[in-house]
Amino acid sequence: MSSTAVSKTRDKGQIIDPNGMSLFRLTMMVVTASICGGIFSLAGDMAAGGANTGAVLVSWAICFVGVFALMMCFNGLSQARPDLTGGIYAYAAAGFGDFVGFNSAWGYWISACLSNVSFALLLFSALGYFFHPFESGNNLLSCVCASIFLWVLVVLVSRGVKEAAGVNVIVTIAKCVPLAMFVLSIILLGKFDPAIFMDNFWGEPGGPDFGTQVVSTMIALVWVFTGIEASVVVSGRAKYAKDVGRASAIGFIGVFVLYLLISVLSLGIMPRAEMAELATPSMAGILEHAIGPVGAAIVNLGVVLSLMGAMLGYVIISAETPFEAARQGVFPKAFAKMNKNEAPLVTTLVSAGITQLFLIVSVFSESTYQFFYACAVNTILVPYVCSAAYYMKIAWQNKHLESLGKNALAKARFFGTLGFIYTVFLVWTGGVQGVMITTILFTPGIIVYAIGQRQRNKPILPNAVDKAIAAIIVIAMVVSIYLIATGTFTVF
Repeated sequence: MSSTAVSKTRDKGQIIDPNGMSLFRLTMMVVTASICGGIFSLAGDMAAGGANTGAVLVSWAICFVGVFALMMCFNGLSQARPDLTGGIYAYAAAGFGDFVGFNSAWGYWISACLSNVSFALLLFSALGYFFHPFESGNNLLSCVCASIFLWVLVVLVSRGVKEAAGVNVIVTIAKCVPLAMFVLSIILLGKFDPAIFMDNFWGEPGGPDFGTQVVSTMIALVWVFTGIEASVVVSGRAKYAKDVGRASAIGFIGVFVLYLLISVLSLGIMPRAEMAELATPSMAGILEHAIGPVGAAIVNLGVVLSLMGAMLGYVIISAETPFEAARQGVFPKAFAKMNKNEAPLVTTLVSAGITQLFLIVSVFSESTYQFFYACAVNTILVPYVCSAAYYMKIAWQNKHLESLGKNALAKARFFGTLGFIYTVFLVWTGGVQGVMITTILFTPGIIVYAIGQRQRNKPILPNAVDKAIAAIIVIAMVVSIYLIATGTFTVF
């Protein structure tokens, strides 16, 4: 089928790929990409940040509005521009040029690799509850075993993305069971104590101010929702274009309700100060406090099941992003190669190699799960900002929205603007550390971008804006490395 015919078919919201993923499988991609390790450690991470119950509830309200707006941006873009598959790259490139698009894809790609590192650390920390030699998940034994598991997943994905997604459905259903057991155990056994919930509400006297508490929770909350755009990333492999946005909406609502229940129930089990001291995953300590050692075993088993599925999902996502960008003509040509099973073999191997490198770094630097997920969040904020900005741009310019109904324009302007404001707010909450991490990780991408442009005989950084962006990244990277080397600032 010609590209024109494909575009027309997609514009009608019909078939992209007759053998592609169904709405159910796309939704499972969203759920499994979102329900990773974050929810199992969220209560402890928020408590460690000094957040009391009142601040947590306000943070959840902000998060719901912001993430819902961001989800609606992806939903709206999938309807307005169904021709743009691999949306994380394509949306930014369509709105702001190839170099910005490249950086959007690069940020999402590196974030996915870093996410898998954090998943591996938490996975083997949970296994350490049952097998003590794994300790906290970042020792040499954990690194070796995590590496073996990573490459097993690479072999599975190399047999075909659709087949791997089918396995993913089974794992997703399995890992939701322990989360449901946590909720039911607290509710049915009457372990939620309203008195503890209210004692935690305003926090300890003289603690951090309310605004600081709210800001301290933002990175952790974004982390647990990272993945709502998973159906957009693999949109080129969907059966129907209309299912991409639907999967994002269904996945978000389901995940949010589950997260909120778990978070609120946790706040009525034990004092915030005690919760802040719990080992990762903190949910294990909370349920152990409520129902005994069996609670910790249930949660740690849930973490293991969850992260096995999460690592599979992110091996797929980390391979699809540079693969789609290469097919769009920005990443080096080799990244667009597939094997006989139509799996993106080169990007799967390169992505796994990057993840492997960070796993080794985690052992020598003794970096924690929290450090790597903070890095993953900061790098993914770039594609989030770019996607929301593009949706806001086409909304205010009234482009590509004509066929979506009479209320589409007003809705697009509202959610596009709100989504953009929210993502910029998240960049601000990341602070100086977030800027340092981002620029250090983005600088090597300029070299990869130059290679891709040279292979296609295209000009490198053709306009002044692109040159300015590249210069800012490099200068900020140099300053960041200097500050770290001199001990003025630390990110580890």
